[in-house]
Amino acid sequence: MLFDVPVPSTPVERLLILAGHFTRHNDTLDLLPSSSTGPDLAAHTASAQHLADQTRAAIKAVEDQQLYASTELIAAVVRLKQLTYLSGEAARHLTGIATVPRASAPVTPGGLADTPGTVQERITLARELTALAPEAAVESATRIAREIRRRRPSTATAAQEPTAVQHSALQEIVRGHIAATESFGRQYVHSRDTQGLMGALRSLETKGLITREAKSAPPAYYGGPPPDRVRLTTPGTTALAARIGLRPAASAAPTTAALPQPL
Repeated sequence: MLFDVPVPSTPVERLLILAGHFTRHNDTLDLLPSSSTGPDLAAHTASAQHLADQTRAAIKAVEDQQLYASTELIAAVVRLKQLTYLSGEAARHLTGIATVPRASAPVTPGGLADTPGTVQERITLARELTALAPEAAVESATRIAREIRRRRPSTATAAQEPTAVQHSALQEIVRGHIAATESFGRQYVHSRDTQGLMGALRSLETKGLITREAKSAPPAYYGGPPPDRVRLTTPGTTALAARIGLRPAASAAPTTAALPQPL
């Protein structure tokens, strides 16, 4: 199994953790050697099936809230049901690899050959089936959080309430968009959006809201070293769950930055 954590206390936290699990699953598939065979993929097959099971459990946790079936809630649950199906299909494709012949075609720059029906093709397809899963899980968590607050308002305040930029960074992290590398003694961050990101990551790391998983993300370029995936800690998940779907606590002026940037 690629992950084993305690069950979170709220449906929103459960979905944010699920998004992180999907990112880890996708990263491990991206890092698979091109020579992988059926036996090599046992953990990845179990991972995909576990994700399907955990998504079903997340749906059950939402249904147990007995919320009004609004358009937002229905859309979130339907999207989660789609993730359940896609994860199950990914597991099915990985399970069938043991009976598939290896490719004789040249390997592509991404490490996978293009021959139809080969091991490489099935791995690629399994990866594509869950490619957008982290985004979908976070989107569903956002919709569900809004519905819960609308029906059951709370005045509780998070102990470590993030600023607007920190909140955005937490969301980028849980979507699997941020990785870090080190070169010549300096650390760099790779992300889709770097506006105000550097200081936010330093602050979040100091507060213990984020951590790094060494060399667990796919390389930024072919042949490059695998960077560290930046992930939420348990307190980070709780902090994001408390604010997701709400206007951030404060705004910060955007800064212009190029990719990658030193941390």
